[in-house]
Amino acid sequence: MAQWRAWARPTALLVVLLMAFCGHAFAQASDPTPLRFNSAAEETRFHKLTAELRCVMCQNQSLADSNAQIAHDLRREVLAQMRLDKSDAQIKQYLVERYGEFVLYKPEVQPGTWLLWFGPALLLIGGAFVVLRIVRKRSRNPVPEPDDHQEW
Repeated sequence: MAQWRAWARPTALLVVLLMAFCGHAFAQASDPTPLRFNSAAEETRFHKLTAELRCVMCQNQSLADSNAQIAHDLRREVLAQMRLDKSDAQIKQYLVERYGEFVLYKPEVQPGTWLLWFGPALLLIGGAFVVLRIVRKRSRNPVPEPDDHQEW
């Protein structure tokens, strides 16, 4: 028991110190300088545009809402593209070329995205068709009246 105590305290201290410093190894470096806008119109356009773009890492958050490091970088890139007098469509096209259609919350309607746009409606129509057939089939074949004289 005395031998266990001799090495348990230094080991426990080492484990506590390692746990305290491991958090810094996995922390993301964030840029301390906030974005500065030249005008209120630029800020409004920036926020509208970043709300329409998806964070490529978080997947279910907009670029405006995400705290991931890549989202910070992409917001800076969007602002830089805006300052190069590019239109919103040009900025979106630039990001699509780099990251694919996934970066858009509302992808363009084209042959590659038809299933995405029209798939839910097709499923709804197909489901309504199946339900309609079942209802018609049951209405043609009425349920027989139960025989009360039958023993179970």
